[in-house]
Amino acid sequence: MSTQSILFYNNFVAILSLVALVASVGLIAYRIAKGPDVASLLGNNAVWLAWLVAAVCTAGSLIYSEVIHFVPCRLCWFQRIAMYPLSIILLVGAIRREALVKFYALPLALAGLATSIYHYLIQVYPSIEGGSCDPAIPCSARYVEEFGFISIPFMAGAGFILISVLLAFYTKAGE
Repeated sequence: MSTQSILFYNNFVAILSLVALVASVGLIAYRIAKGPDVASLLGNNAVWLAWLVAAVCTAGSLIYSEVIHFVPCRLCWFQRIAMYPLSIILLVGAIRREALVKFYALPLALAGLATSIYHYLIQVYPSIEGGSCDPAIPCSARYVEEFGFISIPFMAGAGFILISVLLAFYTKAGE
């Protein structure tokens, strides 16, 4: 992959992460403004949208490691451990229209979010790394830094936030 293609891809996924954050804030603000009666705002579509976010995040991480050849650090692997199963769990939940999908997908998304936040903090404040990562592949390394603040853990965190918000909004149609 050429340097220009990598820069384009980095910009594209950075913008996607900002869109995810804006969508999350918009959904939360709408819920606050309209009250609890809009819990079913998205209905069954919430799980499909959450699956789409998880699938895009999974594909994005695979592109970074398998196509661009960025070596994931230990915390990147933990975020992947949370995101990759979400792609499958949410797809099965969406196909089956499972009302309980949010109860087994949401904890995974929140665990991934916590890891993403911790990883991002390590990138911003490398002194707090403390030995949780391999010195050869430090968690404080930034392969991507778009717009001065968006890194790979930031992007993953934005995905986990949107998945969490969408799952919070999920109500099976007819409930």
